[in-house]
Amino acid sequence: MGDIKIIGNIVEKIPWEEKKGGKYGSPVWRYSNNPIIGRNPVKGVARIFNSAVIPYGGEFIGVFRGEQTNGIPYIYLGRSEDGITWNFDENRIPFEDEEGNPFMPLYAYDPRLVKVEDIYYIIWCQDFYGAAIGMAKTKDFKKFIRIENPFLPFNRNAVLFPRKINGNFLMLSRPSDSGHTPFGDIFVSESKDMVYWGKHRHVMGKSSNWWESLKIGGGAAPIETTEGWLLLYHGVSSTCNGYVYSIGGAILDMDNPSIIKYRCENFLLTPEEWYEERGFVPNVTFPCATIHDAATGRIAIYYGAADSYVGLAFSKVDELVGYIKDNSKVSESDTEIGKR
Repeated sequence: MGDIKIIGNIVEKIPWEEKKGGKYGSPVWRYSNNPIIGRNPVKGVARIFNSAVIPYGGEFIGVFRGEQTNGIPYIYLGRSEDGITWNFDENRIPFEDEEGNPFMPLYAYDPRLVKVEDIYYIIWCQDFYGAAIGMAKTKDFKKFIRIENPFLPFNRNAVLFPRKINGNFLMLSRPSDSGHTPFGDIFVSESKDMVYWGKHRHVMGKSSNWWESLKIGGGAAPIETTEGWLLLYHGVSSTCNGYVYSIGGAILDMDNPSIIKYRCENFLLTPEEWYEERGFVPNVTFPCATIHDAATGRIAIYYGAADSYVGLAFSKVDELVGYIKDNSKVSESDTEIGKR
């Protein structure tokens, strides 16, 4: 390992494959046996993609976007011994309210999964009279208590920070309409109780870089490093043949993450392989989770591919953060506190 380190837990069984040569100097490389989740993975589900995983009980557990054969997305639970081969529950996750009554969303998609202290939080996109954020919590992945909607519509792509900052929960989100979003900047909000959210700050917006010129959105939960919060996010460009989703990276200030310290002007991963270019929605690489090991600095990145598959990629924290710093290009709106 170099001088840049991950601040966090040791994950001894982290999925890993050594680099076999990279493209365009990127510090991120794909798993040679991608995709790790193919089509029709469980009865009644046509495709799993844009999903999140986490270490749990010496193995791995995840919340998965399952696009049902009727076209309606819900969240399914999956388990794995190695983080690569997954077994899924046949039934969708049964959310309930604090009194134990069923409290299911109309639909749910693109989940994130983040542990804060001793609670695991699931965050997803849903309908709340418009595009909105749904949330639930669990301690044992057996009982799932749905939390009241944190924000008014319209909003998508929310993800929690994995620890409180200055005593508050922090969550990234991307205000969004119910269409395909003619705007798309990332904001951060704070809460003392996971109920009332405020102190909203602008973090970063789309840029002149071709791969993120249309909109951006939060991806995996930020990784705490000695350089600041490492954020993997998606950037979208518009072409004559549709949208292209790439993966980008930035470093946020440790104590005030509305401030961007470094922002890589190059994408880290863009659709190039068949499972990224061909599928239900072509040309998509969409990050939703990482597993990272503080002892070795290894990072495993889980991403949705072409709205049809789950892909896996790898990096090392010193190489990844170093690349972001070496290729950083920040704007005034990136580096300000974001309260305007």
